[in-house]
Amino acid sequence: MLANIDSPAGTNPNSLRRPELLAPAGDWDCAKAAVENGADAIYFGLERFNARMRAQNFTEADLPALMEFLHRRGVKGYLTLNTLIFPKELEAADRYLKTTIAAGVDAVIVQDIGICRLIRHLSPDFPIHASTQMTITSAAGVEFAKSLGCQLVVLARECSLQEIRQIQKQSSDRQVSLPLEVFVHGALCVAYSGQCLTSEALGGRSANRGECAQACRMPYDLIVDRKVKDLGDRKYLLSPQDLAGIDVLPELLQAGVHCLKIEGRLKAPEYVANITRIYRQAIDRVVNTPGTSEPLAVTPEAKQRERYELEMSFSRGLYTGWFRGIHNQELVHGRFGKKRGVYLGTVARVSCELGHEFVALVTEAPIEPGDGIVFDRGRPDTKEEGGRVYTVEARGQEVILTFGQGAINWQRVGAGDRIWKTSDPALEKQVRRSFASEHPQFQRPIQIEIHGCIGQSLVAIAHDEIGHIVQVESSIPLVEAHAKPMTTERLQEQFGRLGNTPFCLGGLENYLSDPAILPVSELNRMRRDIVSQLEELRSRPKLWQIDPTSKLEDLLPKCDNGNLETPQLIVLTRNLQQLQAAIAAGIETLYCEFEDPRAYKKAVELGRSDRAVPNRTIWVAPPRIAKPGENWILQQVRASNADGYLVRNYDCLEFFEGDRCIGDFSLNVANSLTADYFKQRFSLERLTASYDLNIGQLADLLRTCPPNWFEITIHQHMPMFHMEHCVFCAFLSTGKDYTDCGRPCEQHEVKLRDRAGAEHVLRADAGCRNTVFNGTAQTGAEYVQDLMAMGARHFRIEFTHESPEQVQQTVKCYQQLLHGEITGAQLWQKLKLQNQLGVTRGSF
Repeated sequence: MLANIDSPAGTNPNSLRRPELLAPAGDWDCAKAAVENGADAIYFGLERFNARMRAQNFTEADLPALMEFLHRRGVKGYLTLNTLIFPKELEAADRYLKTTIAAGVDAVIVQDIGICRLIRHLSPDFPIHASTQMTITSAAGVEFAKSLGCQLVVLARECSLQEIRQIQKQSSDRQVSLPLEVFVHGALCVAYSGQCLTSEALGGRSANRGECAQACRMPYDLIVDRKVKDLGDRKYLLSPQDLAGIDVLPELLQAGVHCLKIEGRLKAPEYVANITRIYRQAIDRVVNTPGTSEPLAVTPEAKQRERYELEMSFSRGLYTGWFRGIHNQELVHGRFGKKRGVYLGTVARVSCELGHEFVALVTEAPIEPGDGIVFDRGRPDTKEEGGRVYTVEARGQEVILTFGQGAINWQRVGAGDRIWKTSDPALEKQVRRSFASEHPQFQRPIQIEIHGCIGQSLVAIAHDEIGHIVQVESSIPLVEAHAKPMTTERLQEQFGRLGNTPFCLGGLENYLSDPAILPVSELNRMRRDIVSQLEELRSRPKLWQIDPTSKLEDLLPKCDNGNLETPQLIVLTRNLQQLQAAIAAGIETLYCEFEDPRAYKKAVELGRSDRAVPNRTIWVAPPRIAKPGENWILQQVRASNADGYLVRNYDCLEFFEGDRCIGDFSLNVANSLTADYFKQRFSLERLTASYDLNIGQLADLLRTCPPNWFEITIHQHMPMFHMEHCVFCAFLSTGKDYTDCGRPCEQHEVKLRDRAGAEHVLRADAGCRNTVFNGTAQTGAEYVQDLMAMGARHFRIEFTHESPEQVQQTVKCYQQLLHGEITGAQLWQKLKLQNQLGVTRGSF
């Protein structure tokens, strides 16, 4: 049986704290697979409000049984509520949370700011974990989460080891430290979680609502200066390799990471079992090494086997992600975006011998009859040949593989094709055995003390690893032993017989002073009682505090229209030429989002030099992401002496505190609880409604908040992917990052062309992060009159790559729209726009 023998952290100056290993569970089998292979906790979703709606998920009715099972086995259960919540869903979320708290769930993983507020309104102590969907990349983000009542922060996957250490130190210096959790294995999103609008923009499926369509895994052409760049077989420009942090576990533990998280709630239980087991063993190697912070030595053969099993579980290629910093050449290889497995080698020849077709190759990994393989011709977007191997024969340097009759179309296989091993039935069978048994396979340690003296009862006191304690006494007194007394060794043997239980004996201390004896049957009874009592204690639900008088309506903001102003058109430009066109059009409120914030000073001067509009204000936008050491960018932004700032993240909220600020769409304001928090806590003048809201949901938001809190983006090229990955660097240079890429982003106009032929604009910002903008502009013009009737007065239009002439024409049309001179339908037909507000379609 597997066993996890915990040694107390801190027993020597070099010991490392054992991190929590958190595994995914999309269903009951996955939960069992995680438990039986050493997970300390699992995370799971229910039918609603979780970021993996395609998983099978659990039901609310499952919660009591699930939590009892997990707690009996010493495992915690975290519920994912990591989506945005729309206005009409708040009441359902309120009921959902009450059920969750009552069921004794150990914590809830949250994206939506309003839901954090609601949880704290319901319960003062129920744990909240700030989801990676909150896009926390700095100490300011940690402090923000702590102010909401969060007990743990799941950092963005894009944080390096150096940045994690900086966040830890800076949080500690501010006295706002929280335990940090990081993803350590699994699929990598190319876009920052919580900031990806691609699935919605291209297919009407919101990633912030758990419906990601994985557009990053699709092939794209790279259009450079209006010509297709030949990249050979590199078509998957936005598909990162899968994360494998196993090689940096010592550094993660030294950085003080509290929890290591495995991605994969859509994966099979075999995947959960195998990856959990491998990381359990790897963590124990690191932590249990006596007297040193270095991991136990692993033989090259064992390391190779570990890598093989990780790749066989699921692999698009394995890489350390951003842990070791940015390396754009290695993060995205660009050759495929789907599971491959283990690389076997290349086809040497295809031949026919004795009437059987066979393929010869030089193998780089083991292959057995029954294994599954696929032939890779460099076109993963087309049908690929593959199947089960029938026979394997070694001939010198070559290995000959044969297949079942008709299994392979040999016309579509040739020399030079790569071969990938996609299935290993023997490994799959071995992995399934780990969680298929009715009896526990993974045991957690208990410590037992033995007390007593002759003529009195034997007393056994047992402690488990999470603090439970039970005491069991013998029903008959101890008698003097004239032969074979109960030595420590004999007691260890009897109390250590814990097979088929969730426990193993971690240690036994014998305090018997005299040679004494009890019948073996009585010792066995006591051992069974210890197990029974510990299981009963562990399976009791957590009793979190909950306020039975709390009401959702007590949190909701007071709604009034206030003084209705004249409708205002706000224009966001992305270069000086567009800005000049907007100034010439007489726009009063201007936003600038330039790639180089040093140009903001010139923009502000331009805006103020025009005297035709005396009340004009110029607002400038910092980047959407801020990491440790990047305050110099915010200082450049402030040096422009703009009238105000379009804030996008927690660092901006902190840095520009006291200045005039407007919250941008990246704050993900989707309901009245979130809006009220940003408006009141940070004194923001306005908020940009989340792009996840369709027209019906936006109308609900305006009904539940003062409408003058909001500005509504009614024209834009949707910002789809926002990425740490730099496409310019990866595919237009040989450099790894901004230090050696040669800055192709400053020299070329680049677009990504998708399979439907649409060309999407690629831009870089001051932090070298890329944004892909939808090539087709969309408009909510048809809804403007209705929105104004509801009290909305601030309407934004955004430009990306448009010429000054296009800017002037577009601005004029929207001015006519606000003045009632043309209809919304006339506008979108004239400008040839996509008639849609937000990222998903809706109606009033």
